Amino acid sequence: MKSVYTVKQVNSYIKNMFTQDFMLSRIYVKGEVSNCKYHTSGHIYFSLKDESGTIACVMFAGQRSGLSFQLREGQQIIALGSVNVYERTGQYQLYAKEIVLDGLGALYEKFEALKKELSEMGMFSEEYKQPIPRYIHTLGIVTASTGAAVRDIINIAGRRNPYVQLVLYPAQVQGEGAAQSIVRGIRALERQGVDVMIVGRGGGSIEDLWAFNEECVARAIFDSSVPVISAVGHETDTTIADYVADLRAPTPSAAAELAVYDIREAAERMEGYRHSMREKLTVKISQIRAALEHLQLRLKYAHPRQKLNESRQYAADLENRLRTLMTAQIDQKKHRLALYVEKMKGLSPLEKLSQGYSYIQTPEGKNIRSVQQVAKGMPLTVYVRDGRFQAEVTYTGSNSEGGLKEEYGGREEDFGRVDN
Repeated sequence: MKSVYTVKQVNSYIKNMFTQDFMLSRIYVKGEVSNCKYHTSGHIYFSLKDESGTIACVMFAGQRSGLSFQLREGQQIIALGSVNVYERTGQYQLYAKEIVLDGLGALYEKFEALKKELSEMGMFSEEYKQPIPRYIHTLGIVTASTGAAVRDIINIAGRRNPYVQLVLYPAQVQGEGAAQSIVRGIRALERQGVDVMIVGRGGGSIEDLWAFNEECVARAIFDSSVPVISAVGHETDTTIADYVADLRAPTPSAAAELAVYDIREAAERMEGYRHSMREKLTVKISQIRAALEHLQLRLKYAHPRQKLNESRQYAADLENRLRTLMTAQIDQKKHRLALYVEKMKGLSPLEKLSQGYSYIQTPEGKNIRSVQQVAKGMPLTVYVRDGRFQAEVTYTGSNSEGGLKEEYGGREEDFGRVDN
């Protein structure tokens, strides 16, 4: 046995062959739908069959945007996708990305060709997209004057902001001449100077929406100096106009919501700003008031009147202290003076006189302190406690002689004392 391969190796080899085949990477397959099952995961499993055979197909949940209708048994469809091998079972199947009903294949191929051409020209690039103004005054509308689309736009715009002016260009949106009518509407509203314009219509088949897949419409939208919101059909409908427009809305109603700012939201936001500002102002005022009170207290302490009052109080305190010190000093001096008075009393002649002593003067007024100052017969003046009297010297002698003591028989300490 030369070479033996595992099942996995064979399946991988076959899968690689399918992957390398360019035709199988993007292929249109038409047939009748059978064994159609919508899985809970969102995937769709079905088969396509014709009179000669069957091929298994799957459309994953992430590709469901490429299906604009409910897939049912027996439908004749054209599926765009890639053919590859599922290695686990070794079976090949079609991985569908887009599905349209049969009969629309030519239009779909034309759509894909124009889409590819315009994309390569950069008309779908984000750098060419104009921002949609948040607040507008005038809203231009290019759509049919009759129909649900214009009524939805008018109702929603009026509810969100009744002050926005709506300018309608009643365009033909279906049939022969529709594309040229839409182009004229875009250019007319651009000359009118609206802030934003909505270009669209309600839902319909691919034939009904085909005017929005025309190249002239795409170029008019791309060349417009006014931001354009496309609103063609339902959410699952996609046109060339959606790719070129500055913003795609899934429906005309959604386009009105994207174009017109809700004034109620603005009012709520302003009320929120007002409330926030009021709170911040309250806090700020409280802070400033506290600062002013602090400054006022500092100013009160620094005011000349306060300084004067403090000086007055300090002076009063000094006065009280001085008065207290003076009183204490006076009391101390009084006490000392009393001591001196008592001491002087002991030295005062008058006090001595009151104790029984006498004071003797010569006629010239001199105090007699010695016997040598007198002579026999000299008149003397004698002062006693209650008056004075005149006397005459009849005898003189010294204490050493003892004569006076013996003569008078008195005590030595009583010498010179006059009893009253």
